[in-house]
Amino acid sequence: MDSFSIRLTLALQRVQNPLVVGLDPRVDQLPEPMRPATNSAEDVARAYRDFCKGVIDVVSPLVAAVKPQAAFFEAIGPAGCQALADVMAYARAKGLLVLLDGKRNDIGSTAFAYAQAYLDGENSPWKSDALTVSPYLGDDSIEPFVSKATEAGTGIFVLVKTSNPGAGMFQDLTVDRRPLYRHVGDHVARLAEQTMDESGYGAVGAVVGATYPEQLAELRSTMARAWFLVPGFGNQGGVAADVAVAFDENGLGAIINSSRAIIFAHAREEYRDEYGVKRWQAAVEAATCDAIDALRSVI
Repeated sequence: MDSFSIRLTLALQRVQNPLVVGLDPRVDQLPEPMRPATNSAEDVARAYRDFCKGVIDVVSPLVAAVKPQAAFFEAIGPAGCQALADVMAYARAKGLLVLLDGKRNDIGSTAFAYAQAYLDGENSPWKSDALTVSPYLGDDSIEPFVSKATEAGTGIFVLVKTSNPGAGMFQDLTVDRRPLYRHVGDHVARLAEQTMDESGYGAVGAVVGATYPEQLAELRSTMARAWFLVPGFGNQGGVAADVAVAFDENGLGAIINSSRAIIFAHAREEYRDEYGVKRWQAAVEAATCDAIDALRSVI
């Protein structure tokens, strides 16, 4: 199988835009026709599965990838995990890359088990194309993910500068006269260079939030071979102009995630009156196309 970086490059060139749609189902925000009949785990899992499949049906011709957030499925237990597996398989069948947002990591042997679970290609029970990974246990905890990803043609995105308001509490701490996120970014840059292929990018990428555009530009200038997964575009306040610095001269190098602003577009003021809950998929399509247009305008 081609490397993740090559497959991602080809997928982005096919759709001609960098948008990734996040799948973050929440019971109280589902459109009324998709809400579960009861609060049982089985009914909620079924609602999440059906809703996410409905989103995938709409966005699969428009974008290269989806990013399921594992936490929302895990929160409802085993039935939710089965729903997540079904959604991931459905997305792959529709030709989408699947980036699982699980932020996994642990010490060596456990990290290896995580890598085997999520990054072992067709041998993996989850079969994700990429996985988000936490760096704060050090290089020996990241190495099993890098090794498995390069072996199996999958990828990882390491948390470098996240989009949440409290990100700076630790990530901005000064260590040897530089913020901690720069040290993490430098290590990710080295791993990206070591795993680089003919696409010009490596199997190791970085999560860098749209809500910190100055740091996004700073990191892009020092991490030339690392793909960026950029959250924070949409509901968290990031706009297209903020993410323009994430791309290389060919309009590659970054993928921009939007979750709630797209999947719950039926509830947004600009779409609510025209589409409403009965045409929630049309609202998803409109929001996706609008986000794509905004991103294309700055690339």
